[in-house]
Amino acid sequence: MAMVEFALSLPFVVLVTMSAVELTNFTTTKMRVSQLALQVADNASRIGTGTVLSNKTISEKQINDLLTGANLQAGRLGLLANGRIIISSLQPASTSTKYVVKWQRCKGAKAFTSTYPAASTTERNISGNPFKVTPPSDGAIMFVEISYNYQPLIGTRFQPWSEIREIAAMTVRDNRDYAGGTNGIYNTEGAPVASCSTYSAT
Repeated sequence: MAMVEFALSLPFVVLVTMSAVELTNFTTTKMRVSQLALQVADNASRIGTGTVLSNKTISEKQINDLLTGANLQAGRLGLLANGRIIISSLQPASTSTKYVVKWQRCKGAKAFTSTYPAASTTERNISGNPFKVTPPSDGAIMFVEISYNYQPLIGTRFQPWSEIREIAAMTVRDNRDYAGGTNGIYNTEGAPVASCSTYSAT
């Protein structure tokens, strides 16, 4: 009788166990992607070359290193192969009631379209700002969005969601040169630009 009861309950026990394992893995992965978004935003707010007597300058090479570092930090997640990172520089506009997305850099093979405004010369009203953060009058905010296709541990039947999306924002720490180069980004090394029209993991 006990064996019959065990046989009848086994499929249910297996189903619950596999669902719990998949949910745990999904939760862990979501937390890791969230931490990666924070790390990229924090590092983007700190990068730059300069001295205490001059404004820091940032370069395409530094941004590329930042994105590559995020992929290495993600480890087995394969962040750039299975997802996409978008970094936006939110800066004050000509009036205190507006802001502008001065530049944007993207990396990753996932064909993902952000719901946030793309980089342009358009000055946008702070009122109704979809980013929900406002750049300081003398600085900028590094806004990071990551979209990641969840890779199930057991199978797609047990995964709660197929996509993980996380955002993070950090205020630039030091005085930065926002006018030089191309929209504030220098490229004396001739490094490739992480264009948002390119979808690649490399």
